[in-house]
Amino acid sequence: MSDPRHIASRENPGFKTLRALSDDPRRQGRALLDGIHLVTTCFARGIAVEQLLVSESGKKNAEVDELLRGAANVECVILRDSLFREISGVSTPTGIAAVIGIPPAPTGGLSGDAVFLDAVQDAGNVGAILRSAAAAGVRDVVLGPGCAGAWTQRVLRAGQGAHFSLAIREQADLAAALEASAATSIATVARGGTSLYELDLSGPVVWLVGNEGAGLAPDLIAAASVRTTIPLASGSESLNVAAATAVCLFEASRQRLKRPANPLRA
Repeated sequence: MSDPRHIASRENPGFKTLRALSDDPRRQGRALLDGIHLVTTCFARGIAVEQLLVSESGKKNAEVDELLRGAANVECVILRDSLFREISGVSTPTGIAAVIGIPPAPTGGLSGDAVFLDAVQDAGNVGAILRSAAAAGVRDVVLGPGCAGAWTQRVLRAGQGAHFSLAIREQADLAAALEASAATSIATVARGGTSLYELDLSGPVVWLVGNEGAGLAPDLIAAASVRTTIPLASGSESLNVAAATAVCLFEASRQRLKRPANPLRA
């Protein structure tokens, strides 16, 4: 780790830059990864880190100290605890954060299954969907206008490192991207669609996922190859959008798994 510099005042220009970064990462083209888990994952994936930010109390944490000792060539900034909390956005931060460059949007077509998000506004939902997509082996996630920013801190926290496994496109024209894809497109709807468990999901699929309240835009529903609904127990209203997306992705994974040679019998 290089010799750290210290920030002790809210009037420090460096602190103002960090505050602006935490508020609007896209404007600077950089993102703030807050917490031991995200920073550790970042280093493990070989992501280039521009700066490490550490609170005064965080320096005393053994895990933070280990991360700092392993980051010999990374600039380190020590902040007063109160200032670190302002850029962290959580009331009890672990005391370390990393500044990274936001990867450029991928070019070219989709590489297999994909998830398209239409105006999914809640950061927790977007992050959870990214996490489920990565866990299910999906690489491409395409966010249309109105979605929570993929590289904001809340989405990064909810994603738990999934961003580093995904090709993420933001502010995309979903209709145009759908038209350019050769995969089967499946619109997820709360009711009236074909049961998810009746679909053949053996081939590439583009999953269309809509806004928490309004659902998918009508033009996207109309453009989809299929509409699907997840069967629910009687009296259940609907699933959270992140939970519903996870069910869809892992049903596709289940269908593609080889059946065991010796299945268990009751």
